[in-house]
Amino acid sequence: MHRQRLSNDLFESKMNKIQVKDKSFAISIPAAKIHEQVCRVAAEITRDFKDREPLFLPVLNGAFIFAADLLREVQIPCEVSFVKLASYQGTQTTGEIREVIGLAHDITGRDVIIVEDIIDSGLSMAHMIETLEKHNPASISVCSLLVKPDALRVKVPIHYCCLEIPNDFIVGYGLDYDGFGRNTKDIYTLC
Repeated sequence: MHRQRLSNDLFESKMNKIQVKDKSFAISIPAAKIHEQVCRVAAEITRDFKDREPLFLPVLNGAFIFAADLLREVQIPCEVSFVKLASYQGTQTTGEIREVIGLAHDITGRDVIIVEDIIDSGLSMAHMIETLEKHNPASISVCSLLVKPDALRVKVPIHYCCLEIPNDFIVGYGLDYDGFGRNTKDIYTLC
């Protein structure tokens, strides 16, 4: 698996800023870079799941934009269903995972691809994998737009990753700060 790691230098080199509620954010990952990496990961999934029909499980709310862009690039038959896990409050993870919307499909014997916006502590993803394994899928793969390796508190298998980033708080492209800031094409880092 190929992962591109972004250094703090890239995050600090851009000058464009946005205001989300009471916080300022500076552009850190431009839309063109995001698109390039989404296309790369979609090609990897297409190659790996050729002649199979996986079920994609995007995790709401944050992964909805990533999932839409990813699935438009995936070139195999597939199904999509959504789940929702919550563990953030403001800019900090609460450490408590609450399953808000559950699984709507029978996944017994199915190849499942979890689509996540960001994996930081890994706690939510570990909970999600544990929950899905109880339903006897053929396989579970994890696809994340972003991974914060320095923030991981538990080991989780990440099969597809667009970008590894520093342990900074970010918004945009589906990621939010108290529900706001999701609707940008670029990703921004807290100043």
